[in-house]
Amino acid sequence: MKENIQEVLISEAQLQARVRELAGQLLRDFGDKNPVFVGVLKGVLIFFSDMIRQFDAPCQIDFMWISSYEGTNSTGSMVVKKDVSTPLEGRHVIILEDIYDTGNSLDFTYRHLLSKHPASLTVCTLLDKPARRKEGITLQPDYTGFVVENRFVVGYGMDFNEQYRNLPYIGVLKPEAYQQQ
Repeated sequence: MKENIQEVLISEAQLQARVRELAGQLLRDFGDKNPVFVGVLKGVLIFFSDMIRQFDAPCQIDFMWISSYEGTNSTGSMVVKKDVSTPLEGRHVIILEDIYDTGNSLDFTYRHLLSKHPASLTVCTLLDKPARRKEGITLQPDYTGFVVENRFVVGYGMDFNEQYRNLPYIGVLKPEAYQQQ
């Protein structure tokens, strides 16, 4: 598995330091609001669990599972595989996302959760890849861990065909690892 990693883009130590910083910002802004953190599965799982452990105030958690990818390409067609079960009306909701790439998934998630009438809706993404944003997507994350170039990244929850999620860092996948499939 590691033989398919071209380079480590963001180390485990860098990830942990940035998650602590982001959690501190969220704690400052929402620590007295009992927010609901909503994670978009599956890629957000590791970032989500690390973030929640750093958020030292009352909060609730919930998950959504949507899908739009086949291999390396986003189809642009969203399917809700699991919706949130927590009532969000009047609540402060923080969407945690692993990567803001084309924008299709996050835009869909944002609009879907907005329809549940939260008091506020905030986006915190670990990675932002603006070079891949689709035309017409205007949503901007409120909190961003790292802005990355248009490279195929895996690890720390992010995958290629359900592999590499368990890497403790974010790496760039060698092109030959995904072009042959």
